[in-house]
Amino acid sequence: MHMKKGLFLSLIAAAVVLASCNKTLPNPEQITVNPSPLEKVGNKVNAEITGTFPEKKFAKKGVLVVTPVLKYDGQEALGEPVTYVGEKAKENGKTVNYKNGGKYMQSCSFDFVPAMMQSELYLRFEARVGKKVIEIPDLKIADGVRVTDELAQAKDNKTATTPDKFQRVIQELTEADIKFLIQSAELRSSETKSASVKDLQAALKEAKDNEKKEINKIEVAGYASPDGGMDLNEKLAQNRQKAAANFLKKDLKKNKVNNEIQANITAEDWDGFQKAMENSNMQDKDLVLRVLSMYSDPEEREAQIKNLSSVYGTIADEILPALRRSRLLLTIDLIGKSDDEIRELAKNDPAQLSVEELLYAATLTEDKAEKMAIYQKAADLYNDYRAWNAMGQLYFESGNYAEARRCYAKALDIQPNDPDVNYNAGLAAMADGDLAKAEEHFGKAAGTKANLSAAMGTLYTQKGDYAAAKKAYGDNATNNAAVQQILDEDYAAASKTLDAVKEPNATTAYLKAVVGARTNDKDAVYANLKSAIAQDANLKARAARDIEFAKFAEEAEFQAIVK
Repeated sequence: MHMKKGLFLSLIAAAVVLASCNKTLPNPEQITVNPSPLEKVGNKVNAEITGTFPEKKFAKKGVLVVTPVLKYDGQEALGEPVTYVGEKAKENGKTVNYKNGGKYMQSCSFDFVPAMMQSELYLRFEARVGKKVIEIPDLKIADGVRVTDELAQAKDNKTATTPDKFQRVIQELTEADIKFLIQSAELRSSETKSASVKDLQAALKEAKDNEKKEINKIEVAGYASPDGGMDLNEKLAQNRQKAAANFLKKDLKKNKVNNEIQANITAEDWDGFQKAMENSNMQDKDLVLRVLSMYSDPEEREAQIKNLSSVYGTIADEILPALRRSRLLLTIDLIGKSDDEIRELAKNDPAQLSVEELLYAATLTEDKAEKMAIYQKAADLYNDYRAWNAMGQLYFESGNYAEARRCYAKALDIQPNDPDVNYNAGLAAMADGDLAKAEEHFGKAAGTKANLSAAMGTLYTQKGDYAAAKKAYGDNATNNAAVQQILDEDYAAASKTLDAVKEPNATTAYLKAVVGARTNDKDAVYANLKSAIAQDANLKARAARDIEFAKFAEEAEFQAIVK
């Protein structure tokens, strides 16, 4: 609560006490304006004004109409008038007892406009006793308006990127099975000449000859079906692996490939058995699968399945033969375009690039105009929502919030529920002053990679819901969180937050100056104002008009900083 001494109630007393010609004014009274200076909260400037009517001063037939007036830039904003009347006045109003006096209480609220940053709050009076009108000049009772809440800005929140999925190296897997007869590891020509084996051999040769391809890994795995003893199956799996590996080595030698063959064996292929059963149309397959889930011991499994006489014959004929095999696996790296190739095509022939390559191309330059041009090409060619989102980010960073909103709207036409784009659209709407739309977008942004809670804190600060803002910010160390702490008059917390900001900027320094002003730390005010203005010359004009620094405004050092 801030107390202001003035002549207001003394003038009231002089105006309404007309019982004698005494022209001596009573002693000045205390009146209170809260807050003082005035502050913008949301889009309103509100104040509570209180005081006391002296005893035996308010004429019994007196009438006093009091109207708060906020004067700024040659203009006036009028608050709601309140009428006070004496005990014998005929007019309606709040009655003031002549003998005991009474309390004076009045609220005022004004719609904020930027020019109110430099303004003064006055009270305007209409006073009369009976028919006699008393002239009373307007009385200044407070200065205004603090607009520090406006330093909680949407741009303090980082936008969310929807990244490309470009991979320079893409792996291609080619597989082939060589099947064996029961309890045999002998290669059969019908198997080594199968279509899948020929395809693998062709892929191996092509990878060797193509400069854009590189052999990453060659594997040969030997398997045995899960029937028979473990020792027998283990030997079968090893022999099948060796037979297939020796066969493949001939192709490696022929194509002059020096890669080693990686060997693996599976003595009893229960995983393969289960997958084959799941994919089969066999009657009672659920019964077999239940046995697999109930028993983990291989011998117990085999025994229980063999006991299922109604289906075991079909298993032996249709399932087990396919598990007696060696598997050849060839992993090839497909080498994509180089950065230089991508840059050149993005500039001269973007249609030759995939959408992922185009989006990646934009990351190869720091020139924002070039980035924008590449994203525009990606949008034109592929209408990809990520291209529109990226353009929106660039416009947002440049302060062109209308264009940012247009691009985000295009992205949302394609992916209406994408949380990152909705988050970005909320930031742009908030920066553009559309808080309702911002809140709508943030409501669809759950799951975003960005800090949604901090953005909601900014929104609540701008709406004037400071309790919700404080809760949303939590322990975020940002300029916007510090703004809220300043508004809550928690200056120690604000100082701690500002010191912890990861990428301090001009606003960080300016807020430190505000904390200095509110805590009467002159050195902090001057040092931080100099730093803020050095980083952003536009803050010089703001500081010169900012009522936060009113107590320093006449000092030569302050004047030198804001000239």
